[in-house]
Amino acid sequence: MSDLTPRTGFIVAPTDGDGRYKAVQLKLKSLGTAMEAAGQELEMLLRRMRVNAQRTEGLAVDIANAELDRKFIEMTNQVAVALGGAAVEVQKLHATAQEVSGLATAARRTHARLYAGLDTIRSGRSERTPKPGFFDH
Repeated sequence: MSDLTPRTGFIVAPTDGDGRYKAVQLKLKSLGTAMEAAGQELEMLLRRMRVNAQRTEGLAVDIANAELDRKFIEMTNQVAVALGGAAVEVQKLHATAQEVSGLATAARRTHARLYAGLDTIRSGRSERTPKPGFFDH
């Protein structure tokens, strides 16, 4: 039986239109953390699937040695093949989660490099900043 349950403990960032510097940094950090956690969960799932596929193959051999009906051997082999195929897809998903985690971290660093100075200036002054587009007129 599977014990897969959603993990908690990471920061959830709202997916609103808030584009302030700190809000974007939080969203990127949350995304990276969530993808890292998903990658770890997928890695554990992948290991369990591979072990179960090997056990199922062994079970098919045991069924054949016990001289049971051929249909049971074939069904057990099909389960082993299906588990192996699902493990391949989980491996792809794991790789994608790792890639997204890395890209989120890189985007967060780039965003910080480009906008941290501006945020420091804007948040350090007492005067309000005009809305975007104010100076376009």
